[in-house]
Formats: sequence, C-alpha cells, structure tokens
Amino acid sequence: MERIAIISDIHGNIPALQAVLQDIKLRNISRIFCLGDLIGKGPSSDTTVDLVQKTCEIVIKGNWDEYITKTSDHNTVIWHQNKLGKQRLEYLSKLPFSIEFFMSGKFIRLFHASPRSIYERIQPWDSLEQRLSLFDSSQYCQQELQADVIGYGDIHNAYIQNFSGKSLFNVGSVGNPLEITQASYAILEGQYDCKEPSAISIQLIRVPYDIELSIKQAIDEDMPSLEAYILELRTARYRGSKN
Repeated sequence: MERIAIISDIHGNIPALQAVLQDIKLRNISRIFCLGDLIGKGPSSDTTVDLVQKTCEIVIKGNWDEYITKTSDHNTVIWHQNKLGKQRLEYLSKLPFSIEFFMSGKFIRLFHASPRSIYERIQPWDSLEQRLSLFDSSQYCQQELQADVIGYGDIHNAYIQNFSGKSLFNVGSVGNPLEITQASYAILEGQYDCKEPSAISIQLIRVPYDIELSIKQAIDEDMPSLEAYILELRTARYRGSKN
C-alpha cells in the first residue's frame, strides 16, 4: 500500500504549509501532490512557490496561479506579482491542469476546481447534477475516462461524498480554511498505478498552526487587503460572506 498526501490552496501562508509538511513527514509519507493556488491572499507567495517546488512531486494550476500571471492594474495583484518575480510567474503559468492515475483499480482524477475550468466553483451543497458532473472528462483532462474518484481544492471546504461506488472529496485549504481555523489536507492510500481492485481509502486531516504568526508576517510585509485576510484566518469566515 502507498499513501499520497494531497494539499491545495496554500495562498502564501508559510506557517500553515510548514505545519502540514511536518505532519506529512511524521506520517512517513514521501509523495505529495499539490492542487494549486499556491499564491495570493497571504504574504509569502514567493517562499511558498519555492517550498512547493521542493517538496511536491506534481503541482497543478489553480485560479490564483493563472490570474496572477496576467497583466493587471489592481494594486493587490501587482503587489503579489512583484513578490513573485519573473521566474516564479513563468513557473506558475506552465503548471498542468490535472493529475490522473489508477489506484487499487479506481481511476482517479485530481484538479483544482472542476474538470472544465479552474474557475468553476462547486460546493458540497450544490445540486446533485453539478456534483456528479465533476466525474466527467473534458478537453482539458488527460484521458476521456469518467473518473471513479475525484479530488479537488478551490472551495476551502473539506468533505467526502459517495455516489453508487464513486467517491468525491475536497481536500480543503492549507493556508486559508473556511470551515474551521485549522489547515486541511487529504491522504489517499492504496496500490498506486494499479488497475487491479484492492483496498483504497481517503482520509481528511486537520492540522493546527500558528495563526498569529501568519498574521504577524502579513503585517510585517505591509500586505494589501490585510483586514480581510486577518478575518478569514481568525474566524474561518469568507471575506465575501453575507452572513
């Protein structure tokens, strides 16, 4: 049996990333996949990109990773672009769309938001039709197969749901969780790269980290959109929430 740690949505939060990587190390997991949104929101996009490149076997693109590479006149975007520099921006622009493999006889597809777009947002409470559509393939996927297991990031809301033998999970967010104030990631366990049916499991992990250190780093960097960032880290409440 092999275990794969799946992380996503770090958003420049180094204390959270370091806590998750330490937890992964303590579990003796050596293979890490990243589902995107390395940057933005938090103050350490540059350090995050470097650390993810160093520790993750495969990294795919999130909506922030693409958006940050586009020309913009928005002060917050420009601030993050300046922190990243040309080389890191080029790295982000070339990230692939999905990760696809067999494990214990199940075809698994991992992407940032949906098989159709890095910007399409699907929540666990959305319609059954919307959630089931995540198992479909698209022109952006590597294979035309419908998936047996889907894992994604983007919504910062970890969950697992099952549909007649198919499993859907969201890994949550390492650096910007929006349900509880702890970093989140997932572990897949099974026979990697194997089409023969055998045992397989999905586990969601929560990791406490030093939130006040993350906030101090943002303050020390004089980061834009600071108040919204502090609110999200301390309350796990989305800055755009109407409640």
